[in-house]
Amino acid sequence: MREAPARAPRRTAGTVTAVTLAISALLAAAACETAEAPAQASTAGQSSGEVVFPATNRPDVRGVTAAVSAGHPLAAAAGHEVLRRGGNAIDAAIAMAGVLAVVRPHMNGVGGDAFMIYHEAESGRVYAMNGSGRAGALATPALFAERELDRVPGNGPLSVSVPGAVAAWVDALDRFGTRPLAELLAPAIGYARDGFPVSTRLASDIAGSSRSLNDHARALYLPGGAPPPVGSLLRNPELAATLERVAADGRDGFYQGFVADRIGAFLEAEGGYVRTPDLAAHTTTWVEPLRGDYEDHTMLVMPPNTQGIAQLQLFEMAKSFDMKELGHNTAGYLHTLIEMKKLAFADRDQWAADPAFSDIPLDRLLDPDYLARRAGMVDAGAAAEARAAGVGAEMAAGGGASRDDSGDTVYLTAVDQWGNAVSWIQSLFAGFGSGLLEPETGIVLHNRGALFNLQAGHPNIIAPGKRPYHTLSPMMALRSDGSFAFTLGTPGGDSQPQSLIQIVNNMVLFGMTPQAAIEAARFRSYNGLGVAFEDRVGASVLEELEALGHQIEIVHGWTATFGGAHMILRDRDGTLTAASDPRREAYAIAY
Repeated sequence: MREAPARAPRRTAGTVTAVTLAISALLAAAACETAEAPAQASTAGQSSGEVVFPATNRPDVRGVTAAVSAGHPLAAAAGHEVLRRGGNAIDAAIAMAGVLAVVRPHMNGVGGDAFMIYHEAESGRVYAMNGSGRAGALATPALFAERELDRVPGNGPLSVSVPGAVAAWVDALDRFGTRPLAELLAPAIGYARDGFPVSTRLASDIAGSSRSLNDHARALYLPGGAPPPVGSLLRNPELAATLERVAADGRDGFYQGFVADRIGAFLEAEGGYVRTPDLAAHTTTWVEPLRGDYEDHTMLVMPPNTQGIAQLQLFEMAKSFDMKELGHNTAGYLHTLIEMKKLAFADRDQWAADPAFSDIPLDRLLDPDYLARRAGMVDAGAAAEARAAGVGAEMAAGGGASRDDSGDTVYLTAVDQWGNAVSWIQSLFAGFGSGLLEPETGIVLHNRGALFNLQAGHPNIIAPGKRPYHTLSPMMALRSDGSFAFTLGTPGGDSQPQSLIQIVNNMVLFGMTPQAAIEAARFRSYNGLGVAFEDRVGASVLEELEALGHQIEIVHGWTATFGGAHMILRDRDGTLTAASDPRREAYAIAY
C-alpha cells in the first residue's frame, strides 16, 4: 500500500480566490440547506480509533424553479443569470460553456470537443449531440509510419483533430435555444478581454500541466516562468477576439475565415495533419442516446465513439450482485465494482470507436444475458490483472483506448423553469491538450487525436474524417414513468464511468442526498491491479482489498484524481437539488 504525496497539493476544495461580490450575492441567494447525514455516508468498515468523516462539507443546493451546476463559480453565475432573465436550459448551458472555455483554459476551450444529452420537457423526448471533431484528410497510418511512429503522440501537432466545441454550441442553440449567441457569449468575452481572478486551484493546475506547452502558451500561462499569482487577473485578448468572431458569425466565425486559416496554417507549420478545409468540413451529429434500466431508472448515455457503452455495462452487471447487501464502501462492494470495471473496459477498448467507420455490435455488448455471464467472471476471492474482450477477437495491447489518463475536462448542467434539462461535457483531453497555443487566435488546441491507434484492423485506427474514441460521457436518468429524474457527469477520463456508478449507487441504493453521494469517498481503478483510493476509505477495508491482490494507492485530501462531479435531481414534487464536487472548482446555484 503506497501513499501519493505528489497529488496532495491539489487539496483545495474548489476554493476560488477573489470571487466577485456578484457571485457571493448569487450564492447567498441560492436556496440552500445542509444535507442530512445518512449513516451510510460515514466511512464504512472503520475500526475503533479511526477518523470518522462528516457526510458532506458542502450543503445540497435546493430550489423550486431552476438550477445550474458548473466547473467554476463564474460559469455557474453566468448560467444562473441567463435562467433568471427567462432563458432556457440550452441558453444557460451555452453561456456556461463559453465562460468555462476562458476560466478553465487548461481543461477545455474552443479548441476542444463537446457532447450533450438534452431532455425536452414539452415533448418528453431526449436528444443526444456528438460535438466531437474528426481527423484531417491527411491522417493515415502511413503518415505516422513515414515519421517512424508506432503510436499517435500524446501531445504536439499530430495529436490534434478538428475541434468540435464551437459547432456544438451553435448547433445546440440553433435547434433548442432562445437567446442570441452574442448575448450568451458576452460574459466569456468579457473575462477573456478584461481578465478573471486566478484561483488557488488554477495556479496549481497550471503548474502541474505545463510540461508540454509551446512558447506562446508559456508566455501566457507561465509569465516569468511561473503561473500567474493567485488573485491576479488573467487576460487572453486574442481569445476574446476569437469569441467575438464566433458571437458575430456563428460557425463561420470559427470554421471559416481568419480563425480557420490561422489554425490550418499553424498546424501545417507545426507538422500536424489538420488543414483549413478539414475545419470547413466539420459537422455536429445528432444521435440517439443509449438506454439501460437500473434501480427503477432509465440511464441515458452517449453511444460510440464515447465510452458510454462501458457505463451501461457496469449498471447491467451490477444487477447480478446484491450491491446494497454488500454495503457501502466495504471491501466486497469495492472489489466487485473494480472487477466489473475491468470487464467493461476490455469491451470498451476493443469497440469504442466511430460507428461511421466500424460496425459496432451494440446489441451483443449490451445484451443482459451476455453481461450476466460476464458478471459471473468476477472472482470474489482475487483481483484479476487483466481481462479480455468478451465480444469479437481480442485485440493486441497498445490501442489508444487503453491509456490511463487524467481527464482534464469540464462538466456543466442546467434545468430551467419549464423542466428542460441539459447534461453537457467539454474538454481538451489532457491538461492544456496538445500543449499548442495558436498565438493570433489565443486558442489552445486539444489532443483528442491521441486516442486513435495505429493497430491494423482495430475499429479505432486513425483514418481521414474519422472521430477518435472519446472518454467524454455525460449522463441523464429518467424515472420508470419517463419523467426526468437527474443529470449527472464528471471530468476524469477513464474514471468517468467508475465515478458515476459509485455516485448513482450512493444515491439510489444507500439513500444519500446528491451532495453526499458526490462527496463520498471514491476509488479509481487503473490498468492492471493498480487502484487509487481516497484517504476517507477505512484502513481495514484497504487491508482486505490488498489481500485480494489489489495494488493500493492512497490519495490524500480532495483531489481532481477522482473527477469533479455535478448533479441536478428533480424530486417528484418539483424540488430541484443541485450538487457540486469540492474536488475541483465546481459550484451549484438554484432558485
